[in-house]
Amino acid sequence: MHKAKKKFGQNFLHDATVIERIIHAISLKETDNVIEIGPGMAALSDSLIKACNKLFLVEIDNDLIPQLKQRFSAYAQTRWHIFHQDALGFSFSSAEALLTEKTKFRVVGNLPYNISTPLLFHFIEQIEYVEDMHFMLQKEVVERICAKPDNKDYGRLSIMLQYFCDCEHLFDVAPESFEPAPKVESSIIRLTPYSEPPYPCKDTEELSKLVATAFSQRRKTIRNNFRKLGIEKEMEQANIDGSLRAENISLAQYVELCNILSNKGISI
Repeated sequence: MHKAKKKFGQNFLHDATVIERIIHAISLKETDNVIEIGPGMAALSDSLIKACNKLFLVEIDNDLIPQLKQRFSAYAQTRWHIFHQDALGFSFSSAEALLTEKTKFRVVGNLPYNISTPLLFHFIEQIEYVEDMHFMLQKEVVERICAKPDNKDYGRLSIMLQYFCDCEHLFDVAPESFEPAPKVESSIIRLTPYSEPPYPCKDTEELSKLVATAFSQRRKTIRNNFRKLGIEKEMEQANIDGSLRAENISLAQYVELCNILSNKGISI
């Protein structure tokens, strides 16, 4: 039995009922190409490969690679491929290069909780390759992703993921469903990229920087956090009340402000 490594944030899912619920939620078609981030002991992988066209596994742990190869040796080599690397450096294009035609991927994973936020931003940067994403995350992170304005959980992660995706909190998973059991509750989230964002932004990199600046000091007003930018007039044009905090401003308002700044050639 492989011993979970703390440095990789490993907690292996073993609850058959939870696994079945996840697979049902993903609802794979036999034409789907799937990328699984951190397959671990292949708890989900066994079900994924049976239901999809090709399964790509991204695993950083040296000790798990031989076990995964042995696990899938019964399947044709054309059905699976292992990328032995850190998911933070993984490019979806490297999986597409192994296929005969362009595709969008179903992305699945029990993400390491210690790097889940940078991983999510890394995947959002490659959103053009994604059909949808189903992730196991710390429940607190899922609540932050799905949070709406006027909520303490609402922040940069909420805004940027909601800009690109429809975000759906599916169900919670108890600690005892894992080995070892984490000290926190977990949740499954579905992220479905929009074909057209509800609030189109002219420059999403600038939007990301604008939102990061807005939340740089959460307890201060938005006017104070934007003071060095000198954009009070533009804030008024976007109907943003400077006396409010960053958590009180909607995604639509942030996008409107960003577009106004872009039209005037103002960079953050």
